[in-house]
Formats: sequence, C-alpha cells, structure tokens
Amino acid sequence: MDPTIPALWTEITTMNGSDPAVPPQCGKEKLILRLLTFIIATVGLAGNAVVVWLLGFCIRRNVFSIYILNLAGADFFFLCCHLIGSLVTFINFFHSNSVSIPEFLNTVMIFYYIAGVSMLSSISTERCLSILCPIWYRFHRPRHMSTIMCAVLWALSLLLSILEGNYCGFFLRDFDNDRCQAFDFTCAAWLIILVVILLGSSLVLLVRILCSSRPMLLTRLYVTILITALVFFLLAVPLGIYFFLLYWFYNDINSLPCRFLLVALVMSCVNSSANPLIYFFVGSFRQRQRQPLKLVLQRALQDTPTTVFSNPWRVRK
Repeated sequence: MDPTIPALWTEITTMNGSDPAVPPQCGKEKLILRLLTFIIATVGLAGNAVVVWLLGFCIRRNVFSIYILNLAGADFFFLCCHLIGSLVTFINFFHSNSVSIPEFLNTVMIFYYIAGVSMLSSISTERCLSILCPIWYRFHRPRHMSTIMCAVLWALSLLLSILEGNYCGFFLRDFDNDRCQAFDFTCAAWLIILVVILLGSSLVLLVRILCSSRPMLLTRLYVTILITALVFFLLAVPLGIYFFLLYWFYNDINSLPCRFLLVALVMSCVNSSANPLIYFFVGSFRQRQRQPLKLVLQRALQDTPTTVFSNPWRVRK
C-alpha cells in the first residue's frame, strides 16, 4: 500500500510504539479505548445475537422486522471486526511477537458499516412512505419489497466495499491511488445520500408527531425508529466522516488525529451495541411485569397506537 494512505486497522494495532503509523503519544489512550471497545462489543454481540435469533426463528416477520433483522446482522458482524481488532491489540501489547491483522478486515468493516447505514435508512424511509402515501402503501406496495430491498442493499454494499478494497490494496493487490480515491469518494457519496435520506425521513416522522393537527397517539415503532436514528447520528456518523472523508486531507500519516479515530471507533461500537437495548427498552417501557424477550421485541415493533407514549407537544386547534 501507498505509505501515505492509512488503513483503518493497521493504524491502531501496534502497541510498542515501533509502528510509524501510530503516533507514540496515543499508546495509553489506545489501550484504554480498545479495552472499552472489547467490553462494549462483547455485550453488543450478545444483544444482536438475541435479536437475530428471535426475529429469524421465533417471531413471525413483517415489513419492519425484516429490516431490523438485517440491521442486527450487520451490527453483529461489525462488532466482530471491533472484537478482532481489540484482541490483536491486546496480544501485541502483552507479547513480544506482534500479530498483524489481515488487510481485508478493512473491507469487511466497511461492508458491514455501509450495510448497517443502508438498513437504517430503509427502515425510516419505509415508515415515512406509510405516512405520506397510506393508500398506496396499504394496497399497492409490492408484497416482498422489504426482502428485495435488503438483498439489493447487501449487494450494493458488498460491491462498493470490494471495489474499494481491490484498488486500495486491501486484497494484496498493488495500490492504485487514483482509483482508490475515486471509489473512496463513491462510498462517501453513497453514505452522504443515505444519511440525508435518513435525516429527511426522520424529520418527516418528527414533524408528523409534533405538528399533527389531529389527535395522534404514538406507536412503539415510531419511538423505536426515532431513537435508533438519533443514536446513529450521535455515535456512528463520526467514523464514516473520518474514514471516508477526513484522511484525504492529510499528506503525512503521522499528522492523523489518532485520538479522534479511536473515539470514533468506540462510538460506532456503542451505536451497534445500543440498538438491541433500544428495542428492549421501548418494548418494555411502562410494563410492570417481566415478560419474555420475544414478547418485548414484538411490542417494540408494533405499529398500533398506544397511550404509553403521549404527545405533549401536539398542536391543538
């Protein structure tokens, strides 16, 4: 690879300070944040595994549960990448023989990151369409649209990540600077489009909730989507900004803000780990008795009005 272009994981694996890609002043912060990432990723893996199991084998799937199932799968494997990176960091710190991470792990992480953003944008857009075009959505929407959309988004995410990995040297191929930058900006453009779609559809949902002139009871699905989108904007966006946009403005790898990268990795890990907690929190909100996780998850995806989440900001005529 071109030595002026940083790889996401190779930049943060060596702990003894001999790796020129890692500024030595970030050693202590790196170990602490990687330990934090390891703990969070372990909890998040368990949570997403439960969601995948329940939605895949225990709960009858509907329009939105299909998207949630795919989002949980993307989060699960994204956290696996975090876990592998943390384990290699610990091995390199406690043993003299350093272990290197395969370069293709960058591509794998990019793949699941893009797939997760795509699924979340699709969930919000689907709910927005059901509000803006209720008649079309109820009577003319293709029956298997959710499954087809998930398949298309997985394929597109895989294509973008493979092309970038191929020309950026992650597949043991010679680095092609021009094509790498082209595909890097292509991925960045696609991510920007997804984020804009997610932001726009989330704002439509929020305006529909807060500014509706008619009495409106919130559904748990509304709350689940809005909280998940809010957590994404707060925690997952910084990693995408760093990896796809920021480092092209640096000519010297040693000038990269390593602390920002480490914090962005931890934040993205928290985002993927928080989604199952959001589902179970919304599903169990104001429920006095403990109920099975299956029932709690079903309730979190219910699209029926409930008085549990009242709307105090509704405009009254």
